[in-house]
Amino acid sequence: MTIFLASGNRHKQGEIAQIFKPNEILIPADKGIEFDPLENGTSFVENSLIKARALWEIVHEPVIADDSGICVDLLDGAPGIYSARYAGINDMKGEKAGAKLDAQERNRLLIEQTNSALAAYRKNKPDDTRSDSELRSCRFVCSMVLYLGSGRFYAVQETLEGRLVSSLEEASGSGGFGYDPVVFLPSFGKTVAELSEEQKNAVSHRGKAGKKLAALLATADTCF
Repeated sequence: MTIFLASGNRHKQGEIAQIFKPNEILIPADKGIEFDPLENGTSFVENSLIKARALWEIVHEPVIADDSGICVDLLDGAPGIYSARYAGINDMKGEKAGAKLDAQERNRLLIEQTNSALAAYRKNKPDDTRSDSELRSCRFVCSMVLYLGSGRFYAVQETLEGRLVSSLEEASGSGGFGYDPVVFLPSFGKTVAELSEEQKNAVSHRGKAGKKLAALLATADTCF
């Protein structure tokens, strides 16, 4: 079966293709489709549905769409749904001077602002006995939708808990993309970017959400 992924991200395409074997996973660019819907939802699932519906209207084939991001507790859950275009606490919805930051710059900015928030928290809560690492708790969130057309869809949401590293020097790993090198997983003793493909698909927010949708797809085949 051919399934379209509402994304232009080749890394994400590879992850989804592994999870949904033996189905063929295509992204819009594979068919020369220009696709850049306005993601103006207020939650991960709303943005997923916006993308899925928009692509289905073009291809009229099953569509998978996800909206993912990182939520840092010290930043009250920021950057959340704005993770891909995060430019700081005071510029959540856009980019500095109209120019999109690259992944390393976004990571540096997120670490710096988390460090500042941690220092302020320590000043206000000196009796908190938790370690700095524990207080740097964060999670990846993935809302994923399988859209079948005519308003029929499945939606799931999963998380991956971790801790933000304290500096870019601690960032490690060449696997994955985005914030993966700066999120440390205590249970593995490594960052998300250091996980093998098999490990990441087993525990990641996107991997867990994808497996749930793959199981649902098996029950939905008769709907097409």
